[in-house]
Amino acid sequence: MKTEHSAGIIIYRKTKEGPKFLLLYHGGPYWNFPKGKLDGESNFKAALREVHEETGILERDLRFRTWFKVQDRFSYTRNKERINKTVTYYLAETKRQEIKIKIVPEAHDGEKHEGYAWLLYRDASRFLISPTLKLNLKKAYATVIQRKNPSSSKEGATRQSNNIQRNRPFSRERARISSSRERAAQ
Repeated sequence: MKTEHSAGIIIYRKTKEGPKFLLLYHGGPYWNFPKGKLDGESNFKAALREVHEETGILERDLRFRTWFKVQDRFSYTRNKERINKTVTYYLAETKRQEIKIKIVPEAHDGEKHEGYAWLLYRDASRFLISPTLKLNLKKAYATVIQRKNPSSSKEGATRQSNNIQRNRPFSRERARISSSRERAAQ
């Protein structure tokens, strides 16, 4: 069985509504954090490289929570071969709203990005499919808001949702690409 290692960064920015997390849209129901395979470098260096390649965000644009590191472990099949994959995520804050999604041609073997969104914790959690990614987001959110015990998420979700304007329903379609209205408002 083959093993693969990838690294990425759970990136957030502070807003009036609460911290918003960056998710990249890969088509269909698949949203994820910026990440990619190691290319002979350390996990941390790979995470920085991949974030820059996928979003245009540079290391100088990020402020890290140096002690935060989580992993996502899973298996999948590619070309009839079983692969065990480990993805290491770090946590960093940015003040940048605009990112540059690298749109790659269909023939490219790497991940394809169709858009991105800055989402509040509650909404980001809905978009992530994997239970381990949801748990990693929960741990990141608890760290950002300085909660000691990430297992009690109701309190944070309630506190956060009180600041959300609910005059129109939230949809995946609205989140595909950050709207110009949101960028202009901040």
